[in-house]
Amino acid sequence: MTMTFSLTHRYGSMEPGNADSDFLALLRELEDRPEDTEHGTVAVTHESGWSLSVSRGGYIAFENLEADAGTARHMEAVPVPRILELWRHLAEGNLAAIEQEPWLSGY
Repeated sequence: MTMTFSLTHRYGSMEPGNADSDFLALLRELEDRPEDTEHGTVAVTHESGWSLSVSRGGYIAFENLEADAGTARHMEAVPVPRILELWRHLAEGNLAAIEQEPWLSGY
């Protein structure tokens, strides 16, 4: 199956994702320089516009970057294995699995 998604690194650089993308390495970027609060998010974005961004402490936001405002949802204190699973679902375009999560409205 063709996966079309991109990775957004902590300092804003983006790259196309592929079957070998290392989601754990992306997440671990947040561990470097904890005093740098300006650059505290990494993300995976599917070609459909849906994005899962993660900040320190397991704060995760799910939103469609191409849709009107109002799509944003979030969860707090999500454990690393769950974040990695959600990113894999998004990379595969399995939005139904992501929708099943206990999202809270807004950011």
